[in-house]
Amino acid sequence: MNPPKTDARRHHDPDVRGFASDNYAGTHPEVLAALALANGGHQISYGEDEYTEHLQQVIRGHFGASAEAFPVFNGTGANVVALQAVTDRWGAVICAESAHINVDEGGAPEKVAGIKLLTVPTPDGKLTPELIDRQAFGWEDEHRAMPQVVSLAQNTELGTVYTPDEIRAIVEHAHGLGMRVHLDGARIANAAASLNVPMRTFTNAVGIDILSFGGTKNGALFGEAVVVLNQDAVRHMKHLRKLSMQLASKMRFVSVQLEALLAKDLWLRNARHANEMAQRLAEGVRAVHGVEILYPVQANAVFARLPHDVSERLQKRFRFYFWDEAAGDVRWMCSFDTTEDDVDAFVAALKEEMAR
Repeated sequence: MNPPKTDARRHHDPDVRGFASDNYAGTHPEVLAALALANGGHQISYGEDEYTEHLQQVIRGHFGASAEAFPVFNGTGANVVALQAVTDRWGAVICAESAHINVDEGGAPEKVAGIKLLTVPTPDGKLTPELIDRQAFGWEDEHRAMPQVVSLAQNTELGTVYTPDEIRAIVEHAHGLGMRVHLDGARIANAAASLNVPMRTFTNAVGIDILSFGGTKNGALFGEAVVVLNQDAVRHMKHLRKLSMQLASKMRFVSVQLEALLAKDLWLRNARHANEMAQRLAEGVRAVHGVEILYPVQANAVFARLPHDVSERLQKRFRFYFWDEAAGDVRWMCSFDTTEDDVDAFVAALKEEMAR
């Protein structure tokens, strides 16, 4: 059968890349090939397909024999479904003030899931047992939402990475207080690449109960998964996924992407490359007088402070976002398709604008 003719036209320059977000990147060619492979014929809908079944085996290879994956459309959906699965209607979630679930999900945990977020200021985006204790109280107080879950992001919204021992300490502390622990893993691959350890080292091996696994930021077209690690901690996942509008009818096209990333080492190759480009960018930026790097560069993000007018001029040449516009703070993100030439051109442009 000949491929159908199309009138579709390319509306962008594929050689143009910026530093705004790893969401800006396209789809990795190996993932596109997997999608084409899964496209022929009919498969049972709503997750009873061969690809979703095989994904379970792949997930268990990374996260242990009891792990179970529930593919969803996006990261917000993964977090909302996961948090609902480990909280009661009166429950609350302790998280960093800078956490994605607090600052970048449009109030979805509160509005969609009805969950109160109890936030804690952190110097680097990372929680500690001591910081958690600022909100871990009042379980018997009917006037206060009950703290039931600690949510941490690996890596954090500020690009920092928890060590396995740091996560173990949080989990042991939270479990000791009767709380569950959720890990927002939108960039979990970048964290594993940074630590040079398997993902299980800082998830099921240290007692994480449930996690959101990210694919979109690491080469997928779309799609994430809620991964249940502690079956005893989670209730009604299938129903919650449907209720939250995250049940894909043609789920094979989510599952095959995650399989393409995870079955071999594509997830790690992509993440390592993005991290390496961020290190290259940071090295170049450190040589520019007047630019300050704000946080340790441990994954694929570089946070910096520079004059506001310089950033505005630079944004006309490369896309990126202000993080705190009043302070002059910006965020530069690297992706699986960022090249050394992209980084070097950006650093050169930064030097030119700083010299003006």
